[in-house]
Amino acid sequence: MSDQPNLVQAIQEVSEKASLLVREEIELAKTEISEKVSRLAKGSAVAGAAGVFAVFALIYLFEGLAWFFNDLLNVQNAYWAGFLIVFGILIVLASVAGWIGIRWIKKGSPPTPALAIEEAKRTRAEILEHS
Repeated sequence: MSDQPNLVQAIQEVSEKASLLVREEIELAKTEISEKVSRLAKGSAVAGAAGVFAVFALIYLFEGLAWFFNDLLNVQNAYWAGFLIVFGILIVLASVAGWIGIRWIKKGSPPTPALAIEEAKRTRAEILEHS
């Protein structure tokens, strides 16, 4: 009969450790999801900046084209060249920001806790193996 308290104590210990393990797995999943959501937000912000740069680039393109037509019509100075240079700079900025934004979005999606899921699968397999 002295084995029964040890068995009860062992069952309690296993139960406590399993509960702790589940809480830690949940915490890992929360952390992993928050990191991925953060990456998605950053990528979306940079992609939005790329869109803004592209809109401003179009404004300068149209402004440059207007000055170009003035030059074609024999206007005294060729002011359009400066506007087209600004357009080129904005397109480069939009391309870089868009590329960075897409990379960050790809790193963050889908927002699933892959590490936590993998750890839970290994833990389950380990428990089933020793049962």
